[in-house]
Amino acid sequence: MSKSLAVILLIFISYNSQAQAWELGAFGGGAGYMGDLNPNNPLKISGISAGGFIKRDFDRYSSIKLGYTYGVIRGADSTSGNQQFRNRNLSFTTQLSEVSLTGEFNFMEYMPSVSHNIYTPYIFAGVGIVNYNPQAKYMGQTYDLRQFQTEGEAPYPNSAIAVPFGAGVKYNFAGRLSLSAELGYRVAYTDYLDDVSGLYPDKSTLPNAISVALSDRSGEKTGVYTGAADTQRGDLRPRDTYLFIGFSISYTFINQKCYY
Repeated sequence: MSKSLAVILLIFISYNSQAQAWELGAFGGGAGYMGDLNPNNPLKISGISAGGFIKRDFDRYSSIKLGYTYGVIRGADSTSGNQQFRNRNLSFTTQLSEVSLTGEFNFMEYMPSVSHNIYTPYIFAGVGIVNYNPQAKYMGQTYDLRQFQTEGEAPYPNSAIAVPFGAGVKYNFAGRLSLSAELGYRVAYTDYLDDVSGLYPDKSTLPNAISVALSDRSGEKTGVYTGAADTQRGDLRPRDTYLFIGFSISYTFINQKCYY
């Protein structure tokens, strides 16, 4: 994580000499995810998100942004409309901590208090690092799922590369202040944001009784456990996706060159 973050910071700093304006801002809104417990709804919001960013504007169309975003995503088979998912009965909560470097492009000329346009749609894409730690409640206790190897896997990393991309609209509502509405997806290079990925393991190979209980929760209500070894537990897709949606407010520090 530290080496990847250092690379992101160095890339950001290397572009600063060409820039003409700084922006500082804060973000807040919702978070969601698509994965093994939500395979079909790309706009399902399950938690909150908040963060901050610093941005360098190269001109009135392009910029680069270094941001930090915290989010919470959740999923529970018990709330699904699919009977097969309800029978599986898995659930999770994951706190996400993301550092990202993204390039941003305005479709219209835009510089607060300088350009004629007071709004513009924009798109962005980049790279990031996300820390994650899926948890679940069992018998009144909260457990970190990673250490219990619920699919018989070696403990997976607690961080992964993420690829953010999305779009938004920004509006210059007063002086050098901008308000933005934004929707951004992240493809995570892990399938364990929800601790669910592939097949049920042979329960005899799991490290302890808690691992067995957290691996197969299908019988907690019915008494009939259906998680036989080597049968499907997840959706077998290789990666999970998460999203941040919300509003940001920023202030632009403009030097004299921006006026020309």
